[in-house]
Amino acid sequence: MVLPVFELPRGGDRVFILMNPTAGAGPRGWLTEQLAECLRQSGLRPEITYEPAGLADLAAASLKDGSLRAVVAAGGDGTVELIANCTPPGVPIAVLPLGTENLLAKYLHLKTDPRQVAAAIIDGSAVQLDAGVVGNRLFLLMLSCGFDAEVVRRLHDARGGHIQHLSYARPIVESIRSYEYPALRVRYSPTHAAASDATAEVELVAYWVFVFNIPSYALGLEIIPDAVPHDGALDVCTFQGGSFWHGLYHFSAVVLGQHRLLDDCRIERVSRLRIESDKPVPYQLDGEPGGQLPVEVGVLPGRLTCVVPHEWRDSR
Repeated sequence: MVLPVFELPRGGDRVFILMNPTAGAGPRGWLTEQLAECLRQSGLRPEITYEPAGLADLAAASLKDGSLRAVVAAGGDGTVELIANCTPPGVPIAVLPLGTENLLAKYLHLKTDPRQVAAAIIDGSAVQLDAGVVGNRLFLLMLSCGFDAEVVRRLHDARGGHIQHLSYARPIVESIRSYEYPALRVRYSPTHAAASDATAEVELVAYWVFVFNIPSYALGLEIIPDAVPHDGALDVCTFQGGSFWHGLYHFSAVVLGQHRLLDDCRIERVSRLRIESDKPVPYQLDGEPGGQLPVEVGVLPGRLTCVVPHEWRDSR
């Protein structure tokens, strides 16, 4: 499925840059300043802010009067999610990847290079991607619940500033020692089922649940590499086997690209699903804590407008 690239309106010249001061392993404010200078030299009007609440009003007003060029997430995937959730549909979002994980930026071929990001904003090529939704909260990449969500919860409960990949070591060890792997009940209707076929609803029990919008996961793992972020659906992968050793087995299969062959692995494309458990189980959205089960998950087709560089545009 080819994703069409379109051009942003040429009249807008305001660019709001939301800087996440705790993104990644250390301060990179100079990269944000360099991006602003590149934009300024091209006749655009950049403005750096640290306040998401104020950004929401500025972006909405500028979108309405036609002066908005883009809003830049200077941080990780959590910063992009924050912008998507506080700005209205149609706001073009660019990414200057400064976080520990930058999965959306990798998918869009965006680098930690202010000149490349500035060139993409100036060029004005964009695409519309789906967004997952839980209640009123959007997620862009993926949702998961179980062991990895417990790791995310522990990390963020203890977080006091910048994080790096090594920061996950202690939460992982703690989760290995204490996570009990409660059963997760998953209910959905596959997108290939007829709307009138009530018997098509699937209900299963799993211990690991991953819901993808974009085919990206931490450490470059390809759990559902053929997930399509503009098909109006989400891709769900479930594993049975409730133990740490089952998890290692699944992880090894994913690394080898063989997990689809496992008897306890199931992958489906859905537009809505519900996940619940009889015990408290956390879930995470784009690497940020989301809450505890139960959770109802849906999709908003074309909700996200992303600025893309020529490298991505030319590869379509």
